[in-house]
Amino acid sequence: MKKFFLYFVGLIVILIFLSIILTFMEGKASSGQKIGVVDIEGPIFKSEDIVDEIKEYREDDSIKAIIIRVNSPGGAVVPSQEIYDEVKETVKKKKVVISMGSLAASGGYYLSAPASKIIANPGTLTGSIGVIMELPNLKGFMEKIGVKNDVIKSGRYKDLASIFRGIGDEERGILQNVLDDVHEQFIQAVASGRKMPYEKVKGLADGRIFTGRQALALGLVDSIGDFQFAVKETGKLAGIKGEPKIVSKKDELSILHMLNNKVSLIYNDIFSPMSLKYMIRL
Repeated sequence: MKKFFLYFVGLIVILIFLSIILTFMEGKASSGQKIGVVDIEGPIFKSEDIVDEIKEYREDDSIKAIIIRVNSPGGAVVPSQEIYDEVKETVKKKKVVISMGSLAASGGYYLSAPASKIIANPGTLTGSIGVIMELPNLKGFMEKIGVKNDVIKSGRYKDLASIFRGIGDEERGILQNVLDDVHEQFIQAVASGRKMPYEKVKGLADGRIFTGRQALALGLVDSIGDFQFAVKETGKLAGIKGEPKIVSKKDELSILHMLNNKVSLIYNDIFSPMSLKYMIRL
């Protein structure tokens, strides 16, 4: 009985040892053959999760390259800039390929500019290199229902862009200067990221959109193809032999996390006119 027990324990130890070796060999075999995929879906109001995901893939030695799948109409200025900066930093270490879906415009194009390669579908809507600010004016409505808005402020322009009154020429000039500066930042970011002449980008930066095919002719994207084409191209750029393994955090998101993101987007859609943070959009 004692002998049987020793044999049994020995067998368990051998199986554990073999399992560790096989796991190690499997990890080694797949090391450097993975492509991390980051999904950017819908309006861009937050950057933290996307930036963290890109950073995680950049620091993971088993991830050979990164594909960012963009399907977004744009959004707030700063989150788009923060993702742009992270992409710009990452291409110094690994290949980053943008795969554009139905829509990759404005902020969606902004963050794409510094990538190693941009691939769009022929019917992708992209470009829209411009900035917009929309100000609801409730003054007439408030007067009609007999509601007056009293403001106490310590600075002349502290209630700039208030929705409870119209804006005068002086205030319009201030806001136009802000938008012009953000627009200039956008143009410079695209020119730098795409390594295009500033004047060429400026000539395209009037807010218009382009199809993927038009964008290719203008030098705003590098290739035409779908996501599977992007995977193959990324594999080639990264020197991956054979079929790369796709790694995506999208499959790991909990229902609670996705619900939280949806609530955040709805909240921003409803209350964004109340805040300059979201009134100025790419």
